[in-house]
Amino acid sequence: MERKNHTTGAPWEDIVGYSRAVQIGNIFEVSGTTAVKDGKIVHVNDAYGQTKRIIEIASDVLAKAGMSLNDVIRTRIYVTDISQWEEIGRAHGEAFRNIKPASTMIEVAGLVDPKMLVEVEFTAYKS
Repeated sequence: MERKNHTTGAPWEDIVGYSRAVQIGNIFEVSGTTAVKDGKIVHVNDAYGQTKRIIEIASDVLAKAGMSLNDVIRTRIYVTDISQWEEIGRAHGEAFRNIKPASTMIEVAGLVDPKMLVEVEFTAYKS
């Protein structure tokens, strides 16, 4: 099967050596995504807002590959403060309530920037 890398042109992709997403056949993996817009962290101190932004970014990446959130089969949610799980879960639920992908939420010691409260990975499958 052919591998296709999907990039956004963010400087971190070349510095760190990753793609925003990788597609092999019908499987589409979106890298850990944080709430960034125009190179700046958005919704500082707002886990709900950050989660909404992350899902928006993933939705845009999926759309460029001819997919949608309906094709997401798994999410992995990394949070810096598990006590905010309800706000993060509410944002996730608004996007995935009817899709219901497999999902995991894990508290981590920190993300790349202390202003980042949430990071999400997405796996999609296009039948």
